[in-house]
Amino acid sequence: MATIDETSSSSAPNHGMTREERKVIFASSLGTVFEWYDFYLYGSLAAIIAKHFFAGVNETTAFIFALLAFAAGFAVRPFGAIVFGRLGDMIGRKHTFLITIVIMGVSTAVVGMLPSYASIGVAAPIILITLRLLQGLALGGEYGGAATYVAEHAPKGKRGFFTSWIQTTATLGLFMSLLVILTCRTLLGTEAFEAWGWRIPFLLSILLLIISVYIRLQLSESPVFQKMKAEGKASKAPLTESFARWDNLKIVILALFGGTAGQAVVWYTGQFYALFFLLQMLKIDPQTANLLIAGSLLIGTPFFVLFGSLSDRIGRKKIIMAGCIIAALTYFPIFKALTQFGNPEVFAAQERNPVTVVADPEQCSFQFDPVGKAKFTSSCDIAKSLLAKRAIPYANENAEPGSVAQIRIGDKVIPSFEGTGLAAADLKTQGDAFTATLTTALKDAGYPEKANPDTINYPMVLLLLTILVIYVTMVYGPIAAWLVELFPARIRYTSMSLPYHIGNGWFGGFLPTVSFAMVAATGDIYYGLWYPIVIAVMTAIIGTLFLPETKDRDIHHT
Repeated sequence: MATIDETSSSSAPNHGMTREERKVIFASSLGTVFEWYDFYLYGSLAAIIAKHFFAGVNETTAFIFALLAFAAGFAVRPFGAIVFGRLGDMIGRKHTFLITIVIMGVSTAVVGMLPSYASIGVAAPIILITLRLLQGLALGGEYGGAATYVAEHAPKGKRGFFTSWIQTTATLGLFMSLLVILTCRTLLGTEAFEAWGWRIPFLLSILLLIISVYIRLQLSESPVFQKMKAEGKASKAPLTESFARWDNLKIVILALFGGTAGQAVVWYTGQFYALFFLLQMLKIDPQTANLLIAGSLLIGTPFFVLFGSLSDRIGRKKIIMAGCIIAALTYFPIFKALTQFGNPEVFAAQERNPVTVVADPEQCSFQFDPVGKAKFTSSCDIAKSLLAKRAIPYANENAEPGSVAQIRIGDKVIPSFEGTGLAAADLKTQGDAFTATLTTALKDAGYPEKANPDTINYPMVLLLLTILVIYVTMVYGPIAAWLVELFPARIRYTSMSLPYHIGNGWFGGFLPTVSFAMVAATGDIYYGLWYPIVIAVMTAIIGTLFLPETKDRDIHHT
């Protein structure tokens, strides 16, 4: 493939793509879509996976632990970025592509074959987490390669536009995973899908792997990398040059805290946390919630290309910073509106009959037990556990030390009971009675067990979800071009991959887990939003003050 002349191409940035450029974008993007599809199947099916692989613990703990297994894949992404980034800078972008996609596809297919906890016990979650780690390592090497490869084929003045197609892949991969899940659920029925049909989307990755490998074998190496190799300028120690020299390490750190951290939390709030919110907090039917998320993604995805192209004209930095600030300022009203329009009955009940747990704070535990050994039997823990299971929002009020906890629903007060020291049979008997009493009181106060499909305002929920996706497109559409332009060609793959995957793998990947745990601890269904808000504001401040605009940089320099 011919080398693109940066200077000559800059004089005509509005010319259409060549056939070869379209091939590069399509092949890179399609392969990355498949990788994101594999990665996000787990996130979309977290609630079902919790039942099959984390049995033996209470429902809230099982879901949080399933989210932690999901986050484990994100945790190792920076290590994948280091390993595969180094390979990409030393042996080339194309070969690294092939390695990452094979690891990803095989790991995902094995999840579809893995026996459940009921069949092989604790080995099931251990193997599952191992597979998640392999997925995370592969994805850690994938994104930096795809973004670098496409950007190095793009004419000057079009890098934001070209790389924005890569940015659509994460959303399209999530969209495809939701579509496959919905199709399987509809054809098989909910009971069969949750029993065994959930495995089918994972097994389909075998077919996607074959297609992706075939497509990537057709690609040539990046012209920038070919030129570096020919001139003998490729880095022999990309890790040392990237992270052991302060002039480059400083940019890596600033790119993380002033760019990718905020981009990541806005991304995961607008897509994954929004889905978890519909399912876990508002108790909307899974098929309905997935359809609403899929609809918002379908409407919002073109905005990736819009903001990527716009960043070629007005700059990357200002669009990303604006997205972080606008998101931080509007998350609370948007998610409260989602409650109002998604489950109006629970929204009205909160207004008329707010729920408060009155308890001695010393008796209230943080109810997270990964190994299933802890016993939450204090009167406070029993009360909060039942409310969390029903996703009932509540406030907390301190009571006298040693007193038995109470649940106040409007003007009605329901005493909990002290389960510590009770025999198992007595604990169950009193627990069943307390559950029945609380269920009746909540029903009388207007709290539904699930969202009523007839009362959901579908157009408004779809509009709100689409706004969240548009925030995602603002911060994510221009970020690939920005990261590529921040670093020299000889260490670009390594240098840009690490801040991207720490930001998205750690700040973003742990967002559902951290936010859901914050909600479970406080009872406030909106409390988890403080996590993305604080991170987004931090990024907006650091990025605005310390990071440069890069849209006019020459990316051929080594």
